Amino acid sequence: METSLASDGKIITLPDPKILVPFTASKKEECGIFGVFGHEDSAKLAYFGLYALQHRGQESAGIAVGDGHKITTHKNMGLVHDIFSERILKNLKGYLGIGHVRYSTTGSSLLENAQPFTVFHGDNHYAIGHNGNLVNAYELRRDLERQGAIFRSTMDTEVFMHLLAKNLVHGLEEALVEALRKVQGAYSLVMCTKDTLIGVRDPNGFRPLCLGELNGSYVLASETCAFDLIEATYIRDLEPGEILIIDEDGLRSLFPFPKTHPSHCIFEFIYFARPDSNIFNQNVYMFRKRLGALMAKENPSLDVDLLMPFPDSGNYAALGYAQAKNIPIEMGVIRNHYVGRTFIQPSQAMRDFSVRVKLNPVRELLRDKRVLLVEDSIIRGTTTRTRINSLRQAGAKEVHMLVSCPPHRFPCPYGIDFSTKGELIAASHSVDEIRDFIGLDSLAYLSIEGLLEAAGATLDNHPFCLACFNGDYPVKFDCEVRKDCFEEKGRARRAQPEKIYCEGV
Repeated sequence: METSLASDGKIITLPDPKILVPFTASKKEECGIFGVFGHEDSAKLAYFGLYALQHRGQESAGIAVGDGHKITTHKNMGLVHDIFSERILKNLKGYLGIGHVRYSTTGSSLLENAQPFTVFHGDNHYAIGHNGNLVNAYELRRDLERQGAIFRSTMDTEVFMHLLAKNLVHGLEEALVEALRKVQGAYSLVMCTKDTLIGVRDPNGFRPLCLGELNGSYVLASETCAFDLIEATYIRDLEPGEILIIDEDGLRSLFPFPKTHPSHCIFEFIYFARPDSNIFNQNVYMFRKRLGALMAKENPSLDVDLLMPFPDSGNYAALGYAQAKNIPIEMGVIRNHYVGRTFIQPSQAMRDFSVRVKLNPVRELLRDKRVLLVEDSIIRGTTTRTRINSLRQAGAKEVHMLVSCPPHRFPCPYGIDFSTKGELIAASHSVDEIRDFIGLDSLAYLSIEGLLEAAGATLDNHPFCLACFNGDYPVKFDCEVRKDCFEEKGRARRAQPEKIYCEGV
């Protein structure tokens, strides 16, 4: 563990970055999904759709296409442009298909966990791509294994496919409904058979999924930025709890679940989604600028020489703050766009080095200045601490920070990779303690009320999930949800088979 001196002279204990979740930096993307129906070059369309959604996951990518007779799939570890060549895309022949870019939130980053996940059952092929997390996946998987099911991955997505297969004797639509009745949590799905495309959102609508049109073809995507790249026209968001089926007869929707109050993930607006996207019927860029304006409203008396963001996470909130306060904004650190992501490094020392390589301060601009930083969030604090230290070394006299969301105090089981409290510095430490650990002169977070005001909502009337801030989970869960849940519990069960492991490990 690490100690730091608080402002009142007390010694405080803070997370040891070498012990807590060794491969985790601040926060991570989720997954991106894409679907297309009725286009002669569906694989290439899916490729460009995934290219636009690459920010949602960089571990693996895949495309599955159907031609009316079979499904052909190609997937691998890495980035979209590294996985797919012109030759590979030409071999993916079909008029419908789905694509997926993955950041793992259940199941490790392995090729067998890459999506789309495909199976052959009866006389049909099925492929699925999933964005979200099923909070009861472990219990469902354990029950299925007791019934004789054999799993070839450690993804919660495969659990859904087993549930689907159990009910296909009743037809695809009924099988979908029955499988979805069993699962709980967050899921936006794209699925295809050899001749049908399907899109699904969970009843709470945690994750975005939208429908578009391109010259008579239909497309589905996590975000509208994918439509912009392929010049498709946005039609609408899928409704929470909707099953949209697209085939040669057109579009039809099923709404098999009771309506519930929506729980859109507000962190999509704060961090995940691309700023040029519209999600949950709002534009992300304008939302983040409003966050900045509300930070200015809540913190009117800061006296600084220089306002700057850390690129690219704080850019748009910083613009909103600068415009509200009528002060100039500077780019005090320069981003190297050709550096790998910080969280994949094998040690904290390497990760700190990667942060320095990725963002380099402009010393002539920062020297002897009182600097105000705008950041979108602080999860563990270790990466931010390294960044602040670099500003001090560059000569900054004071460093203050505003964060455009409230403190993350509770783990997220719905598809964001901070699924345990140990990963969250604000779960066990005050704002002042976080300030001292990071090395700031002052630190302030946007309030929950301010966050909701940016969305045009209030505490009494809003459609968002705020569980990571206030612990109010809209879908309950019985045990800790971790990305390595299946692997860890499987090892524990093999070591002590007489015990039933349904608790968090």
